[in-house]
Amino acid sequence: MNITLKLKSIYLNGIAFLIVLLSSSMQAQVAQELTLKDAINYALENKADAVKAKLAVENSNYQIEEVRARALPTITANGNLTYNPILQLNALPGQFFGQPEGTTILAPLGQEWTSTAGLNLTQNLFDQSVFTGLKAAKSTREFYIINAQLTEEEVIERVANNYYQVYVQRQKLSVLDSTYANTEKVRNIIQGQYDNGLARKIDLDRMNVNLSNINTQRQQLINAVQLQENALKFYMGMPIETPITLPETEFEVTPLALSDTPDVTQRTEYQLLKKQQELLDYQRKSIVAAYYPTLSLTAGYNYIGQGPELPWFAKPSDGVYWSDFSAIAVNLNIPIFNGFGTRSRVRQAEIDIKEAEEDLKDTQLSLNLAFENAKTQINNSLITIKNQRENVKLAQEVLDNTQNNYQNGLATLTDLLDAENSYIEAQNNYNSALLDFKLAEVQLIKAKGELKTLTN
Repeated sequence: MNITLKLKSIYLNGIAFLIVLLSSSMQAQVAQELTLKDAINYALENKADAVKAKLAVENSNYQIEEVRARALPTITANGNLTYNPILQLNALPGQFFGQPEGTTILAPLGQEWTSTAGLNLTQNLFDQSVFTGLKAAKSTREFYIINAQLTEEEVIERVANNYYQVYVQRQKLSVLDSTYANTEKVRNIIQGQYDNGLARKIDLDRMNVNLSNINTQRQQLINAVQLQENALKFYMGMPIETPITLPETEFEVTPLALSDTPDVTQRTEYQLLKKQQELLDYQRKSIVAAYYPTLSLTAGYNYIGQGPELPWFAKPSDGVYWSDFSAIAVNLNIPIFNGFGTRSRVRQAEIDIKEAEEDLKDTQLSLNLAFENAKTQINNSLITIKNQRENVKLAQEVLDNTQNNYQNGLATLTDLLDAENSYIEAQNNYNSALLDFKLAEVQLIKAKGELKTLTN
């Protein structure tokens, strides 16, 4: 009886465990609805590029502290222990030791054991390169902040572009799914007519071939959708196995302000180059600082023990004596001539600044070009979308009429297949035009420096 109850308990526990596993698996497979805003915010928090840019900003604080350390005093402690098994003999005049004049005495100097311990301080009183370095360090932090903003904008742009491409691929798949269902209904009608001797076999075969072709295109699109979704997840920093779904409300064609000309000097790319130019100027100043004299203060306090045996813990009675000594010094270093090495480095730095100026001009032209191209693409896409929307409606009407006429014997199967293909082509052209518009919209928003608005 007890064995039976135990087996029953094990069985019930096993069933409960399986139910929990199946429930967890089903929850894991539920597709996450992903708006564009959600996708972008997820990427800004998880994509490696965005995370590394934030870490670079944090690291710049430590770089500032490193440069600031050069203006602060340096304090070091030192200690040593020396054993001299053979002392050096020095030739000294004998009269100093009560010997006749002209005699020489060889006398050892020092002790067999010597131990020293002390503290040393060094303080820069004037060093132009330190002052320049402090200013450059602060600008470096600002550079990393702007670079982090640019990185975020690049992440937003990539995510938005891939997000819209996933949508278009899914729309094309939806068109093929709908077409496949309609074609299958017609094929079934012809199959019934053929079974009753009212249709030709060649018509049934043609419908089967067409159905097979649509299914092949559908499988190719399923693969394309999966690949595009994987790319989107990669640019988001999301695990590839995470299922996602996109709401269709994200892809409405909305009017855009095309008359406003953006101020390219406010673009992150432009500001980054300006900050880089500023850093190059500091680099030149740090090289010029080599022409300036430097002034520093050094101070030290030491304690020394000497004797014929290990000085540690020994006393004067053991022949070991301890004494202290100290020194304070001001050091002045005036550069006079170094073979024109500093002048050459200064001129190299000036060339770098001139190159940065040319990059700035070229970037300004590039940003203006991107804005004008985006406006042109937007206008063209709007016209194309309007035309293709009307074309889709017309193709749908033609397909509906042709299907009705075919069922009433007023149209051929060829007319029906042509109308079906025309509808698929019109729908795909409309989706492609919609994608072109959304991609151009992203470029226009980028050209206006407003990519961060996509996160709101």
